[in-house]
Amino acid sequence: MTEYYDVIVVGGGNAGLSAAQAAREQVDKVLVLEKAGSDWAGGNSYFTAGAFRTTFSSLEELLPLLDERDEAFLQRTALPPYTPEQFLQDMQRTTKGRCDPELTAILVQEAGETIRWLHQKGLRFRLMYDRQSFQVDGEFRFWGGLALGTVNGGKGLIEQHLQAAMASGIEVRFNSPVVDLECDATGAVCGVICSPPGRERQRIRAGAVVLAAGGFEANPQLRTCYLGPGWDLARVRGTPYNTGEVLFAALALGAQAYGHWSGCHSVAWDIASPPHGDRFLTNLLTKQSYPLGIVVNSQGKRFLDEGADFRNYTYARYGAEIMKQPDGVAFQLFDAKTEPLLRKDEYTAPGVSRFEALTIRELAQKAGIDPDGLEETVATFNAAVMRDVKFNPAIKDGKGTVGITPRKSNWAQPLDTPPYYAFAVTCGITFTFGGLRIDPNGRVLDRLNLPMPGLYAAGELVGGLFYHNYPGGAGLMAGSVFGRRAGQAAGQWSRERRTLDMAS
Repeated sequence: MTEYYDVIVVGGGNAGLSAAQAAREQVDKVLVLEKAGSDWAGGNSYFTAGAFRTTFSSLEELLPLLDERDEAFLQRTALPPYTPEQFLQDMQRTTKGRCDPELTAILVQEAGETIRWLHQKGLRFRLMYDRQSFQVDGEFRFWGGLALGTVNGGKGLIEQHLQAAMASGIEVRFNSPVVDLECDATGAVCGVICSPPGRERQRIRAGAVVLAAGGFEANPQLRTCYLGPGWDLARVRGTPYNTGEVLFAALALGAQAYGHWSGCHSVAWDIASPPHGDRFLTNLLTKQSYPLGIVVNSQGKRFLDEGADFRNYTYARYGAEIMKQPDGVAFQLFDAKTEPLLRKDEYTAPGVSRFEALTIRELAQKAGIDPDGLEETVATFNAAVMRDVKFNPAIKDGKGTVGITPRKSNWAQPLDTPPYYAFAVTCGITFTFGGLRIDPNGRVLDRLNLPMPGLYAAGELVGGLFYHNYPGGAGLMAGSVFGRRAGQAAGQWSRERRTLDMAS
């Protein structure tokens, strides 16, 4: 017997669960089909820090969203406003002006409203003091336009989403990979083919289908085809289940490919990490305090500007730079002055690739860096640091280097105070930027830019928002903004479709 649901959502991460909630506001029967088992629930969203890049006019505007409020902390908190105009500028700047203007305008205008909607659904938020602020002159000063995250990070995000789905009467079915889409005689998408492990394929009919199954970053062959040689060797930060089948099923049906297909979000990732995400450590395998030190390859040579911008605006592209280095390996270096400023959770996590020594040469020998090359690089760097500018990690302080390439634009301090520390990192891919083209209502567009009836999409499977890079926290925010829009539109379409069917 063929099952029927008003709306089927394919994928159980943040975007899919946001879409399911929005659809449930319109219709009664909503089904979420998740490829993974419950032990891998949440897709890539589970492996995030739970950070949402949202807009706000003041700290006071965010207070009603906070799960807990520490008045002593709040009195010492300096949180500058983050406006839609600033969000738009950050999107345009990080993507080199290529982000889809229509979708980007929706993202930045609806971020604040969508956060409040998520909070109403049951998501719990906190100010990310540990990740996004430094103590300066007795104040907690937030930086980089990012302040709000879910309680308990990505783990908490998915736990809260699933609890909210259950409370709303949404059915979530695990171990249910979708392998194809079905259309009716008019060409409208009317269901999916699901292939549960060890069981017969199932045909599940629906009034509308929302695709939120992620990109192809966990597929080594597709990474090599679209991202280039060597990308099959990248580590996968998150779920091993994002292998692209749903994305390519939509393309085979006539959906339009869109966005930066040779681009991806990739970060500095601990060299001791497993091939796929670690469900216990999740995002703690990232190493994101590099703006405070220097980054070298195995030859001891610097190859990027560690202080080009706040890490929120560089970390998602620096993984690709590490991939270009010998053996795809790099080392982040700090000394006794900067080590106390590192993110403690990331740099002291169990099994972290951490090396410590009293001299630069000894550090190189322990870490596997060319000693002569590293000594020369550190000496040259130290001599180039501007001495007449005050160091301030909470602003772009302009304390850079002079006369070396690549220069360091901000937060340059000599590595001259033992002990010295090195952390070995490689490239960790988060998600791919190429995907499907959608309209503002989340409708998937065909190759003639026409909506494909009954088919919607959201999340990392959507292309056109991110090129080359992205502002930290924009991924979860986009997933919820367009998940909400796609779910709402899918529910409305399904309801109207059923009304027409009954009338005929």
